[in-house]
Amino acid sequence: MSTAEGQLGLTERTSRAIAGVLAGRDDSWRSKLLFAGPAVVASIAYMDPGNFATNIQAGAKYGYSLLWVVLAANVIAMLFQALSAKLGIVTNRNLAQLSREHFPLPVAYGMWGVSEIAAMATDLAEFLGGAIGLSLLFHIPLLVGMIVTGIVTYAILTGEKQGFRPLELVIGGLIVAVALSYVFELLIVHVDWPAAVKGTFVPRLHGADALSVAVGILGATVMPHAIYLHSGLTQGRTRARSNTERFKLVRFSNVEVIVALTVAGLVNMAMVIMASGAFHAGHPEVAEIETAYHSLTPVLGAAAAGIFLVALLASGVSSSVVGTMAGQMIMQGFMGWRIPVWVRRLVTMVPAFVVVAYGVNATEALVYSQVVLSFALPVPMIALVILTSRQDVMGPFANRRWVAGLAILGTVVILALNAVLLLQTFGVAIPGL
Repeated sequence: MSTAEGQLGLTERTSRAIAGVLAGRDDSWRSKLLFAGPAVVASIAYMDPGNFATNIQAGAKYGYSLLWVVLAANVIAMLFQALSAKLGIVTNRNLAQLSREHFPLPVAYGMWGVSEIAAMATDLAEFLGGAIGLSLLFHIPLLVGMIVTGIVTYAILTGEKQGFRPLELVIGGLIVAVALSYVFELLIVHVDWPAAVKGTFVPRLHGADALSVAVGILGATVMPHAIYLHSGLTQGRTRARSNTERFKLVRFSNVEVIVALTVAGLVNMAMVIMASGAFHAGHPEVAEIETAYHSLTPVLGAAAAGIFLVALLASGVSSSVVGTMAGQMIMQGFMGWRIPVWVRRLVTMVPAFVVVAYGVNATEALVYSQVVLSFALPVPMIALVILTSRQDVMGPFANRRWVAGLAILGTVVILALNAVLLLQTFGVAIPGL
């Protein structure tokens, strides 16, 4: 069974409260909060260490000019996370399972292969981020930080046996830690707010290098494993007994997606703004997490640098937990295999250890991992658009034409950016860049 399906059932009291909301007998906000959780868990994928790496580069080198990319990526993410949640609620199946059932087997196996590559790239970013945070915060070797991060991640994952709510609360607490850290950073860094507003709403790209960073931001923001995971997380709460109840569940889910990903988007924008305010004017060469940490101390003080590391550590641990959950669900859905969590954790840790062992720059590895994710991203996006638009799968919940059109547009944008980046990589001149 999938991660969501393997969770403990709800208590009788909670089940009654949920039934009361769906039946219209209870309209209190406290009862509606019982439906919250899936989007919160999925949203940590949008605040992982890969975001730290790409956002630091974007802010330090290009100031506020790439904030519009963060905004666009977050809007695309909202749409696809909402579609993923709807798919799970309506079908009670996750995206990987439905892809296996409705697509030819060679296509499904290919999707699984791409997803596993994406899972390794994801884990590289998340695992390295937590290890870098530990290494700098406690002055320990990076390899030791990686081992500790792996142990902490596994310990949190074992809490899943107690049900989904404790795990959600832990992840939610770590998200709060990341968000509050950046609220503090924005209070002490000088921000040119008019320039930030302009950068948010006026698209600009300063050359081919800026395009690489922009594609990295997309890869770090819209995450393949989060699209798969969200469709499975919706299954662990309650099963709708009618289309009326499904409509209510979808509506609750959409509200949660908007709230959770708005918070994630604001945190990402705060990362770029902080890097721009702290580094762009005097230290535009800052492109590494370690350099950013060491540069923050003289620029903003030791407290700012320490809080930056706490945010990075919370981000790395929580996103690594979510990444492992998604990997389990993807393997189960496509292949029908369910391996022990520690085995899954160990296998996806290998690339990170290889990177460190060969002396590869950790932050560069983080950024390139996000570019890999951006290339893998169209696979679940295309599958999700196809499945949620099919009447035989979704019934009356199939996408309306305008929703399908927006989803197709979002997918085309990412495919186009990937194509441009590929041409750029092979030295093909691109007009305008």
